[in-house]
Amino acid sequence: MRLSVVIATRDRADFLAHALDSLESQRDAPSFETIVVDNGSRDGTRALVETRRAAGRIDVTYVSVPEPNRGKARNAGIAAARGAIVVFVDDDVVVPESFLAAHDAAHAGVFPVAASGPILNVPSYGVRPAPTFANYSGAFFCTCNVSVPRTSLVAAGGFDERFDLYGWEDTELGLRLRRLDVRRVFAWSAHLWHVKPPQTETFAIVEAKTIERARMAARLLRKDGGLRTKLATGAYGANFVRSAILAPAFAVPYYRALAANRRAPAFARAVAKAQVLDGVYMQTLRAALAEEAPALG
Repeated sequence: MRLSVVIATRDRADFLAHALDSLESQRDAPSFETIVVDNGSRDGTRALVETRRAAGRIDVTYVSVPEPNRGKARNAGIAAARGAIVVFVDDDVVVPESFLAAHDAAHAGVFPVAASGPILNVPSYGVRPAPTFANYSGAFFCTCNVSVPRTSLVAAGGFDERFDLYGWEDTELGLRLRRLDVRRVFAWSAHLWHVKPPQTETFAIVEAKTIERARMAARLLRKDGGLRTKLATGAYGANFVRSAILAPAFAVPYYRALAANRRAPAFARAVAKAQVLDGVYMQTLRAALAEEAPALG
């Protein structure tokens, strides 16, 4: 087995079906399996996977991890993987026919690499633009679209399951992979479409994720407070000052009101939303840094 595609999912069977459709349509791919890790779903996720397994168009395995925890779910996927290379994708993606072949080609060298490709955020399944330079990312390890040798993941110790809210668990693992001399490769041909319908990306949902992301950023900083981490999380002096000027705590309610005002120009509402999220993130981050235990390991 050359590749193991790991998808962690929870209550998103409709999205997962599209992801599996695209994996069933791969061309010129090496031998691969798909491991769906169900992270506490209450919908038809298991039935969907079992139906696809019975159909036999791809080798697909169902793994259950009832406790909602992305790191724990992906660790279960790594443990179940038989492939030499583990490919992580999200459940709300569609991959082109050449996706797995492109990831396989990225690992043709002698050094272990973390291979990623362009992630194109789109509002629906019917929108599939080609990647452009705007889709380049400097991220070392983002589980929406990345592949890495299984041996490197095991040597690094897998995901830290103490990152139990949204965000940064992949970044933290990426820092440990770097220390093992895993190199980064950006493969333009390994692109995918990340489907984000407006109804699933409401402001309330995005704000809740922002709060969780700030709390996990503090956890990451307590574990690895180097310059790279501070820059990535925004936890450095100049950024705190910038946010305090542009999105101070007293101004956030006013920005929130403007963002909700449908009579306001769209541009003004977008700017106001960005300021709310910035203020919420930085304020939560500051508070979480004060609350986090002095050391996490």
